Amino acid sequence: MPPAPYAYRQLDDPQQEAAARELMHGLRCLTCQSQSIADSNAPMAGDMRHQVRSRIAAGESPESIREWMIERYGDYISYEPRIAATTWPLFAVPVVIVLAALFVLRRRLVRRDRADKAFGA
Repeated sequence: MPPAPYAYRQLDDPQQEAAARELMHGLRCLTCQSQSIADSNAPMAGDMRHQVRSRIAAGESPESIREWMIERYGDYISYEPRIAATTWPLFAVPVVIVLAALFVLRRRLVRRDRADKAFGA
């Protein structure tokens, strides 16, 4: 038997397997980096699939398994980053950029209106 029996074998309970598959699609393979552990054929992804299925079968919630994986492998493993001291710029920078673009656009429109009024257009 391979060291990670649940790496390639589904759980018997369809509801548990569905929960495991949903979670596996949200976790990044650390070897491939562009694939989820559900899609990757890397040995490490197989070990991670085994961990997810074993823990789901033992009754753990998908969220607690996600937290355990993040604690073990870091924030990078999750395709759904959480807001933390290290990840808040991921959420804040786009908002700042949009606000700055709106500010610049508004200033240009106001200047153009003033120029049009000054030249009698």
